[in-house]
Amino acid sequence: MDAPSAQLAQDIRDSVVRGLATRRPLLHHLNADTSWLLQVPRPAAAIKHGTRIYYNILIDPWLSGGQSDVARWFSQQWHATESKVATIAQIEELAREIEILAGGLRLGKGRLKNGEAGADIRTFVDAVAISHEFTDHCHKETLLEVERDVLVFATEKAAALIRSWNHFRSVNTIMPFAGASPDWRDNAMPPLPEWLSISRLIAEGDALYYHSALLIAFNTTPSTSSSASSISDAAEAVIYTPHGIPAAALSPISTADPPIHTLAFLHGLHAVSIGSAQQLNLGAHNGLEAQRILKARYWVGTHDEVKKGGGLVNWFLRRRILTVEEAVEEERKRAKRVNGGRRMVNGWSKNSVDEWDDVRFEEVANGESRVLE
Repeated sequence: MDAPSAQLAQDIRDSVVRGLATRRPLLHHLNADTSWLLQVPRPAAAIKHGTRIYYNILIDPWLSGGQSDVARWFSQQWHATESKVATIAQIEELAREIEILAGGLRLGKGRLKNGEAGADIRTFVDAVAISHEFTDHCHKETLLEVERDVLVFATEKAAALIRSWNHFRSVNTIMPFAGASPDWRDNAMPPLPEWLSISRLIAEGDALYYHSALLIAFNTTPSTSSSASSISDAAEAVIYTPHGIPAAALSPISTADPPIHTLAFLHGLHAVSIGSAQQLNLGAHNGLEAQRILKARYWVGTHDEVKKGGGLVNWFLRRRILTVEEAVEEERKRAKRVNGGRRMVNGWSKNSVDEWDDVRFEEVANGESRVLE
């Protein structure tokens, strides 16, 4: 490598190290669709004795190969774009490299070499979270690559399916986050650490729980206060809803005690349906309505890959693709048509359509990562 190239490589590495020094969560898009790695920094007290810096949660991994529901003649899909992270082994290597750069695996004089760091760690993946039983979310071939001691958290039908494989030692059913004043800590029970919980937001009347969401909440600066409503017990959260979730189903977030602040909201922009009868992915307008409620710091697109498809269902799929800007403009025009914009339309008024402008919409592409500051 020549001197300018070496300097550029070093500058890039230094920039990454500075970003990791903030000790903020990291979000990695593993493919062009809806597979993610979420890295949550552990509390300072948890890393005093050489424990890794990040708690790593793998979400809905489908990295390669096809997926089929019911039967191949009915529905089958393949990624249109090859996953940038194509195997679980590559995820392990990504997590190991992040630990090295963040200082969790100490290198230097008299210490391990880069290639030796983490060699004694069986897996860097701490947990897998599965949002649905459908095979583009619960992909057997990918999941069987995961170390069997990794904790699995899955929705009820997905958990039953995964248990039938007899691969993982710990498969846990994700419980709903509901009630008048729900407490995120109620789901922060072993085998999870006490500062992190995984639960589920569900929509009333959604019999198949298709339009639901995973709620990953964490407080990496736990308090010793005994007050349940103490602000120091508040959590940050990543809300992941690959098919979208009705805005009304998000009400437990606004009534949570201790409070929950939505750091990232993963919701796609494509409205997908089977003909005119069955709405699958709710799309950009639903995302806008939900974002007005959550006020997430980051809204990140997910499950918007236009995959290669076969089977009967593929003939009936309809997809409407909007950017956020296009959806906002449609809301503005619709508000103007309704009594001069004084009435609410889809939760938006003429003066409120700009309220989301302070929020960062992030299109995190295949293989890209973000520090959630």
